[in-house]
Amino acid sequence: MRFLLDTRALLWWLTDDPKRSSRAREVISDEVNTILVSAASAWEVATKFRLGKLEIAAELVSRFNELIAADGFEHLPVDYLHALKAAAYEVDHRDPVDRMPAAQSALESAILISCDPAFALFETKVLW
Repeated sequence: MRFLLDTRALLWWLTDDPKRSSRAREVISDEVNTILVSAASAWEVATKFRLGKLEIAAELVSRFNELIAADGFEHLPVDYLHALKAAAYEVDHRDPVDRMPAAQSALESAILISCDPAFALFETKVLW
């Protein structure tokens, strides 16, 4: 199956954070599954680094590709179809960082791994 990590799930995976659910841990570590990481997550991590809002961001920014590859994850670029779908959602949620994984999840037939309740607004399939 295909799964898309939201940024928080990615960060919790990379830091082995205990907040990560056991179900998410099982799915991510199962080598049969394809785990996608959106370019939007790289953007969000780099933005948090610039703003000084994420302690581990410096390492993540400098080693992003290496860390993604080390876990066997696949990069998911943001393309124009993702952008159009993200912008077209008619929900009262303005955060583009949340809109993008919702759109990518839908268009890429990938279940979103996230604990963020905001994704219910987008009728996105979510696993946590």
